[in-house]
Amino acid sequence: MAVEVRIRIEHASPVEFATPLLVLQHFERDVRPGGLAAEVDERLGGAITRLLARGDFHGKKDETALLYPQEGQIGAERVLLVGVGKREDYVVERLRRAVGTAVRAAEKIGVSHLALSTGHVDRLSEHMGAYYAGRAAIEAAVLAAWDFTELKTQENDPLAHVQVEEVVLLAADEAEAEEFGRAGRIGQIAARAENLARELQTLPGNIATPSYLAKVAGEIGAAHGMTVTVLDRADMEREGMKALLAVAQGSLQEPRFIAMEYHGGATGEAPLVLVGKGITFDSGGISIKPAEHMEDMKFDMSGGAGVIAAMRAIAELGLKANVVGLVPTTENLPSGTAVKPGDVIGSLLGKTIEVVNTDAEGRLILADALTYAQRYHPKAIIDAATLTGACVIALGHQAIGLMGNDGELIDEVRAAGQRVGERCWPLPLWDEYREQIDSEIADLKNSGGRPAGTITAGWFLKEFTGEVPWAHLDIAGMAYRSEALPYLRSGATGVPTRLFIEWVRSRAG
Repeated sequence: MAVEVRIRIEHASPVEFATPLLVLQHFERDVRPGGLAAEVDERLGGAITRLLARGDFHGKKDETALLYPQEGQIGAERVLLVGVGKREDYVVERLRRAVGTAVRAAEKIGVSHLALSTGHVDRLSEHMGAYYAGRAAIEAAVLAAWDFTELKTQENDPLAHVQVEEVVLLAADEAEAEEFGRAGRIGQIAARAENLARELQTLPGNIATPSYLAKVAGEIGAAHGMTVTVLDRADMEREGMKALLAVAQGSLQEPRFIAMEYHGGATGEAPLVLVGKGITFDSGGISIKPAEHMEDMKFDMSGGAGVIAAMRAIAELGLKANVVGLVPTTENLPSGTAVKPGDVIGSLLGKTIEVVNTDAEGRLILADALTYAQRYHPKAIIDAATLTGACVIALGHQAIGLMGNDGELIDEVRAAGQRVGERCWPLPLWDEYREQIDSEIADLKNSGGRPAGTITAGWFLKEFTGEVPWAHLDIAGMAYRSEALPYLRSGATGVPTRLFIEWVRSRAG
């Protein structure tokens, strides 16, 4: 496991607080520091003002400047200015970026402890307030400090790698300290859960097999009093999970179906159900993918990783709701036993499916999982999957594709995503799109072709949701990234773990 950064809340003046590195934010165009930063500047004899006057630092987004106070001027050994861009553009995401930028700067200069003040910039937009400012800062620090090095026998850098071990959030007064403290618990638990999802995502397919995911889910369940049921191949055959088994039949790795039940609500109260796609490696099957970047297909279990990690956080937070997490998990490989294009398969619901593309396999395993979810008579279902490359073309790496059969649920999910920085954009499920997955020889086919590929995949899933309010998250463009964000290293992001947690938390009151 990666080392977890410690978070502390202190009611203290940034001028007096002793720390190896004090972090202050600054707006672009401001010619002098304001608020708490002005107090620091005064003690530094106007050093920040002179830096701005000379044009050596402008406060542009993610820009930094490092100052070294003289001994006795302030409590900090170093002051890091982090630019957050124009005042009118400042949103919660800018704060997350600023904290991530500070963590990266600390790593570069070999500092393992830092303190930061949101100061005068924490309430300017999005009705942020001290609570959401503190939560965003804490989550960003925990996410930024995470680094996966478990499989390296030695560091590539001959110099010792310094990891940030502690971040102190400085509160201006007791009221702000109380709000930061309230935000601290959920912020740390949610971000650490997302880091768990990132770890599961990052592990290669020869380690993070379906059996491994089931083992992790079982350990989490045992630690937090959940009921965890794991179905093996024989169990799935008895259940009639023909769609999941069809995908699994090309691999020597045994498939698993994981059900995690958290009982935090009233006895007999209908649960919320989270469903995550768990393809631990996706070659595309007989419809094989190009070789370039195929190694990234270990990330095709990102939805499942998010469900497992979110269930841990939901239990740690003690949320007053009954929640079920379902993860259908298998590999998708080509072999003499693999399902073929043109095959017609069954499903747990009983509908027949013409498989026209074996690389559209995620929707097949989710079909059985969504059907299985009906037995819980849930209040609502949300599923998450790296489902379509078409979603990446449509929305890039900035938003999750959101679809569903219930407008209020879609609004809830979108609002939860906005609060935690895992933004969603709704796509329509108009009846006309359903025609693209009509089959001449089966009830439906598993691909509607290239036009509206994300939407027709969503329509396929809708066929298996019944009357339950349901939302689908296509996280193909958000689950992993080749370019780093200030608070997320390149690779696994853990999306949508925090969105899941926030949605359940909002439902639980």
